[in-house]
Amino acid sequence: MVLAGVRVMKESMTNLAGVSSYNDQIICSGGLFLAKDTHRFLFLLCTQGKTAGTWGLVGGKKEPSDATPYDALNREIAEEVGKTPTIKKTIPLELFTSNDQNFQYNTYVLVVDREFIPTLNEEHSGYAWCGFDMWPKPLHQGVKNSFNNKAIRAKLELLLELV
Repeated sequence: MVLAGVRVMKESMTNLAGVSSYNDQIICSGGLFLAKDTHRFLFLLCTQGKTAGTWGLVGGKKEPSDATPYDALNREIAEEVGKTPTIKKTIPLELFTSNDQNFQYNTYVLVVDREFIPTLNEEHSGYAWCGFDMWPKPLHQGVKNSFNNKAIRAKLELLLELV
């Protein structure tokens, strides 16, 4: 039993480095921008696919050209919101892995000094800076699940106290 746990842990660590032992594994990353000046978070209104009409984070799927999930996030930031203010801190918030281990979502909090106006691409039709627990509706289901998790909420509340 312990060996199976070590194997899963080893595979998870390998996946974090952007190397997958599964050909069909999907690795994604998302960023939750947090503005220090207002203590508000950035959400984007999705226009495409199954998530159209929901509010979510900046992010998307890791491409072969991305060495790591964080590289994928940086590419997605440039594509989805354009030039951003300097990200002062990047804080890992959550690593969600599906039960079958074939889907992984890395969520980071990206701290910036102040709110900015994103230059949206065709994937989004709106943006909103929102305070804690004042999330826009309807939230993307994955984001909603994360925000309903007590440990994630506690991390976000602590972060707000520290920035």
